[in-house]
Amino acid sequence: MLDILLDSVKDLVNDKVILITGGTGTFGHEITNVLLNNYSPKKIIIFSRDEFKQYNMKQIYPENKYKNMRYFIGDVRDYDRLLTATKNVDLIFHAAAMKQIDTVEYNPFEAIKTNIYGTENIIKVALYNNVKKVIAVSTDKSVSPVNLYGATKLCLEKLVIHGNIMAGGSSTIFSVLRYGNVLNSRGSVVPLFLKQKENKLFTITDDKMTRFTLTINQAIIFVLNAASIMIGGEIFVPKLQSYNIAQLAKCIDKDAEIKIIGRRPGEKLHEAMISSTESYKTIIKDKYLVVLPEIQINKDYKTYYGNNFMEDNKEYSSGDNELIDDNLLISLINKI
Repeated sequence: MLDILLDSVKDLVNDKVILITGGTGTFGHEITNVLLNNYSPKKIIIFSRDEFKQYNMKQIYPENKYKNMRYFIGDVRDYDRLLTATKNVDLIFHAAAMKQIDTVEYNPFEAIKTNIYGTENIIKVALYNNVKKVIAVSTDKSVSPVNLYGATKLCLEKLVIHGNIMAGGSSTIFSVLRYGNVLNSRGSVVPLFLKQKENKLFTITDDKMTRFTLTINQAIIFVLNAASIMIGGEIFVPKLQSYNIAQLAKCIDKDAEIKIIGRRPGEKLHEAMISSTESYKTIIKDKYLVVLPEIQINKDYKTYYGNNFMEDNKEYSSGDNELIDDNLLISLINKI
């Protein structure tokens, strides 16, 4: 699911109207690129609140060249604007969020308005406008969260899964994608280290720290594949390798000095993508995991995904996970 696009993605996106919230971010740029170059969507709507980022994206995907591109200024906090934007939409990728941990901690009410109330709005307008599928992007930080960002994403997951109950007998279905750090995404550690490389000094919070990792292309393939097979109510989790933060620094510049500055508030030593309390309801597939809903949704998940469950009380953590090979990590960094 992380290296090749499934044939079922064609049915998901071809001749469909697709709306991407937070569409000017790393996720939005890459999924737009993949959709335009591999498929024939009827329309792609970039929905975001920053006109300057939309201006920049229009330089890459101008509407006079890409006749199926649309750019809507709007905020997921604004129900009425979303109601208009989602009319005749078939598929929503919900990626809009406040993501910076420090910023979220300092502006908690703003983060709640965007990450939680904004998600509630997405669910309600999707049901009102009979959107076929809604796929929300979550994070490993939602698992046993220790910061507000993770807590808001946990709320997002709960709300989106519950959307299937709210749907009743309608055709709208909701699922969640949960994955780890995307290499070189905005706000990630790789751009910081690449900048610090110039001064031959890396600042690391803890040299024992580990993180799951995947490339943005892998993330998009995972999202599209999961969206194409979802039946509603699932949380999809990719099987990933991990890296040690000191390993990452050494792969960027093995001769640079490393300075340990201590962990920031709300920062974990290791991340988890499956908690020990949800492993019992997690089905293992070849390249991904499927977390089944705790609430009762009328779906036959075991017939559809199989009956190979994780061990009970088992955490899927970056700390005891397979580490990525140095040479592979270096090759991924060199492609940035």
